[in-house]
Amino acid sequence: MIKGSCCCGSVQFEILAVPSMMGTCHCSRCRKVGASTIVFIKREDLMWHQGKEHVALYKPGAPYKYGRCFCRLCGTSLGEILSEDATFPIAANALDTEVGLRNQFHEFTSEKPDWYQICDDAPQSGGPP
Repeated sequence: MIKGSCCCGSVQFEILAVPSMMGTCHCSRCRKVGASTIVFIKREDLMWHQGKEHVALYKPGAPYKYGRCFCRLCGTSLGEILSEDATFPIAANALDTEVGLRNQFHEFTSEKPDWYQICDDAPQSGGPP
């Protein structure tokens, strides 16, 4: 099991299986919420321990589709942890234990700032994979 939480510890959860993949999004929205590296999990593999009521959802305006979740007490980015989809991304920064994965892709590299260097051999795309 992989444990996860927010910075203040109010939100705590576990992932019951190894995520299917890990990737990094370089779009301006993911960078601004501090959650560029994500892992993809199945909804049935997410077990809440506490604090689901402390999770807020930011819903973007068009043309963006995906909302971003965060702890409303400390602001920790949590990815799409409230998603009703069968699989969805969780912010890797919220994981407390090792995942056993390495970065498998970089997307939206066309939005990557000049100061950030990609230092792995994962495939890159200017937009979504």
